[in-house]
Amino acid sequence: MKALSLNAVRRASGLLVAGLAAIASANPVAAQTPEKLELRYQGWASKVLLPELAEDLGYLAPVKLNWVGNTISGPQDIQATVTGDVDFGGAFNGSIVKLVAAHAPVKAVISYVGADKETNGGLFVLQGSPIRSARDLVGRRIGVNTPGAYQQYLVTTYLEKSGVSKEDIGKVTFVPAPPVNLAQLLRRKQLDAIFLEDIIKDKLLADGGAELITTDYQLLGSFSYASYVFTDRFIQQNPNTVRKFVDGTARAIEWARRTPRAEVVARLQKIVQARHRNEDATIVNYWKSVGVGGKGGVISVADFSTYIDWYVTNGVLKPGQVKTSDIYSNQFNPFGQSVASQ
Repeated sequence: MKALSLNAVRRASGLLVAGLAAIASANPVAAQTPEKLELRYQGWASKVLLPELAEDLGYLAPVKLNWVGNTISGPQDIQATVTGDVDFGGAFNGSIVKLVAAHAPVKAVISYVGADKETNGGLFVLQGSPIRSARDLVGRRIGVNTPGAYQQYLVTTYLEKSGVSKEDIGKVTFVPAPPVNLAQLLRRKQLDAIFLEDIIKDKLLADGGAELITTDYQLLGSFSYASYVFTDRFIQQNPNTVRKFVDGTARAIEWARRTPRAEVVARLQKIVQARHRNEDATIVNYWKSVGVGGKGGVISVADFSTYIDWYVTNGVLKPGQVKTSDIYSNQFNPFGQSVASQ
């Protein structure tokens, strides 16, 4: 066999390197080794979070999730992220806006909750309640998960769109309680109305005894309103881990979109039963859709600018105090490569 010349060997080596680079660029996530292989997080009772679904589908491997307990509040969850008690947390986008405005070093990386025709949140009263319209809520006690967060924003938007004055809106009392307890408080008449989100809302409707006044989808259409955040420091130190998390969660969102509902529900049931957290496993039966606005959880400017404008109008923030570019990034989302943060 004729010996190869040095130039031929170099050419062959160059072709091999180019070929490996092409393979890596075709599958960038697989080519990037995560720096951290475990992510600490808080769950929600009786719910399967999208990252939990992603892990069960094998989309996060080799990264694993480490459940450290449940939260009952988005603001608490992202505050735990800031303090380092967990590695990531999720909350209403307005809560993230306020956190960033307070100079917290966090960045939203993917949407995980939203409203659509099938999955949405709603404002309820007891059957037979004298409350029939927005004006009837003036002077009433309304149960929400967290005052000042998404549910209060939606109720306030409903009141404003119905022509209720700012002065009268101020007469509404928002009472905090865990989502799983709100229906019970309504039935005991300790609250006049409650706002519930997604599958917990649908379970209340199915159980009977309550009437739906309005939904967020009726008010605002399809959109995303909550995101997962990491601290800037965590992202800087673990960019491949964050990319894997976002990629896996985005893929789980799209898996849930294209998979028949019965198959998704069966998967959610399996996850809840296997984790043994002493929770109501029947709630996942009311899952209808993924309910996230953008493809793969891609964040849009409006997902945050809406709440910046709302807070400026209500004097919570000063004009220009925070910009959307300070708050989120789609750089890790495989579905958001062409979407630039603004």
